[in-house]
Parts: sequence; structure tokens; C-alpha cells
Amino acid sequence: MNEEIEEQIKKTVIARLEVMSQDKKMSIGASGEFSRDELIEKVKLGDPIGRKMIQIELDFLRSLKKGII
Repeated sequence: MNEEIEEQIKKTVIARLEVMSQDKKMSIGASGEFSRDELIEKVKLGDPIGRKMIQIELDFLRSLKKGII
């Protein structure tokens, strides 16, 4: 994937995370619980949790598009 597309995907995931309530936490498997702001930072950094969050969001959006959800 080229860098421009990757950056746009990151921005989309961050925008979706920003609408989450600040007091909610999300559990990412055995990696633990993360606040909205922690997840946003991890997506920006592109660390393993951030990449996992991007994959989760992309899977959700693809399912939504296909009418599965």
C-alpha cells in the first residue's frame, strides 16, 4: 500500500476513535485495555497495537459495506 493511502486510512481510524467517549476503554486481546487517547496515539505511531486497531476498523468497515453488519 502506498504511503498516501496508509496516511488516509490512519486519519479515518483516528477520526472514528475521536468520536468515542473519553472515559471508555477498549480491550485489544491479551495486549490489555486502552483509552481512546492511548489508541489514537498508537495509531499515529504505527506501533503493533495501532496497526491492530487499523485492521479492526478496516474489517468492520468492510463488513458494513458487504451488509454483514
